[in-house]
Amino acid sequence: MEPKSPSKVKFPAKEFNPWKRVLNVFSVGFLILLSSIGVYLAFNFVKALNVLESSYYTVVVDCGSTGTRVNVFEWEKGGLIGQALPSLLHSYPDNSTKSESCHYHCLQTEPGLDKFVGNGSGVRASLEPLIAWAEQRVPPERHGDTPIIVLATAGLRRSVARDAKQVLDDVEIVLREHSFVYTKNWIRVLTGKEEAYYGWVALNYKMGSLGNSSKGSTFGLLDLGGSSLQVVAEVDDENDNGNVMISNIGSTNHKILAYSLPAFGLNEAFDQTVVLLSQNQADSRNASNRLELRHPCLSSDFVQNYTCSSCPVLNITDNLENSEVQMHRNRFSSIHLVGDLNWEQCKELVRAAAMNYSGSDLSKHIVDRNFEANLSPCGGSNMLNLTPVAHHSGRFHALSGFFIVYDMLNLSTRASVTEIWEKGEQLCSSSSTKWNNDFQRQKYAGYYCFRVSYVASVIEDALCLGNVEIVFGPGDLSWTLGAALVHQLNANEALASISTIKNLKIPSSTVFLLVLLLTLFLVAYCGQIKLPMLGKKVSSGGASLPSYNVLHRRRPN
Repeated sequence: MEPKSPSKVKFPAKEFNPWKRVLNVFSVGFLILLSSIGVYLAFNFVKALNVLESSYYTVVVDCGSTGTRVNVFEWEKGGLIGQALPSLLHSYPDNSTKSESCHYHCLQTEPGLDKFVGNGSGVRASLEPLIAWAEQRVPPERHGDTPIIVLATAGLRRSVARDAKQVLDDVEIVLREHSFVYTKNWIRVLTGKEEAYYGWVALNYKMGSLGNSSKGSTFGLLDLGGSSLQVVAEVDDENDNGNVMISNIGSTNHKILAYSLPAFGLNEAFDQTVVLLSQNQADSRNASNRLELRHPCLSSDFVQNYTCSSCPVLNITDNLENSEVQMHRNRFSSIHLVGDLNWEQCKELVRAAAMNYSGSDLSKHIVDRNFEANLSPCGGSNMLNLTPVAHHSGRFHALSGFFIVYDMLNLSTRASVTEIWEKGEQLCSSSSTKWNNDFQRQKYAGYYCFRVSYVASVIEDALCLGNVEIVFGPGDLSWTLGAALVHQLNANEALASISTIKNLKIPSSTVFLLVLLLTLFLVAYCGQIKLPMLGKKVSSGGASLPSYNVLHRRRPN
């Protein structure tokens, strides 16, 4: 009996397994998802390479106690490759924002964000014009890879934590509507020491002495803000206390002493003079029942209703009852200030504020009420003595409020404290002629006698740096540069790894094609797709079986 043709042999039908079909579909879908992720990563890889091919930007928003400002920094392409520090191409705003009536911080919104607790529209009104201005400085195609960092200083630092968080939440709402990149931890309140450190980094980066052992010692920093004073200097190994920190930027480590002194800023120091006057003058009221004070540091034509925001805090002691606290708040809620210019009385009053004395006899010293510092005698007073560390830093650079006064007085950049006192006396003597129109147009012109005397007294009496070389400026320098630089250095590792791959000279199109081909291969393999061989004819009746003979045993007869 002839064996049957293989085509006539019947095989049992394969049992259909629906779960296997589901598994195959799931596998294909999963691989499609992986391929999409691969394409996305390849796209971002190419985008990251493009960052290294052109200049890139950092936007820093400075939320200070007196106002909110923005800085845009443009870094040189490839600046992080093969170099310890990135190279700054340009910073904005530049000199184009200055005018006859404004020489410093001309691009800002006022007041500070700490005045907008629970007022989201006020926060928005402060930020929107600044961010819009920054967007005009950064090319549109770079917005998506440009970080924006929002850092608040003394104004929000002295606020209740709950209030500060509410303001920062309102800031984030505004940032969401713009195209710059941010994360939540880039919107925060700086500690005083961080602010001081960023200022020192900015100064020494600008002067070329950061991380460079061949340049010798770094420069000390004096940065006078509206609410606080930052003091930083490099020290040797023998000086060690809670304010010493290590900077490891660049190729050389630096041991620095960093202080942030609250209540020593220009505005809070002026409030301190108001408190001192209220304790020494009779409680007189004007027709509106406002407390009227005659201030010896204000120009004779100065008349203004003044809200002393920090006066209740400065004048409140721990042993006061709640009713007394409220009475103090009401007393300083609105004051009528009248200018009564007297240079000698002004110097005496300002020296008391600079040395942070209070009380009618100026005998109670409260310098370490808000901070811990090494106190040593200086000029007969116990204040922060920086003389021992001054020799190591060589010289100090005085920025912000110090530079404002220097610029107004038209002094040399290396003016001594004696020259400041002499210029102040010429400007503020009661027998002096009326100020010229150019000076009167400057912002806060009525306060300049206070500011001149306060700057000189802080340097000489509070910091004991009267005999140390001090350079005023650079005027365009801010701690925001230091914050931007540290941010860029933190991103150094990611960019360096990208640059390593870039040095392999693999074209971006090749990378994309490899990812795509690999993805298609995996999809075809897991989907069990059988590809026809070239030159072979495929049967239309389905897949043919291989040719073979089937042997059957004969049944026994």
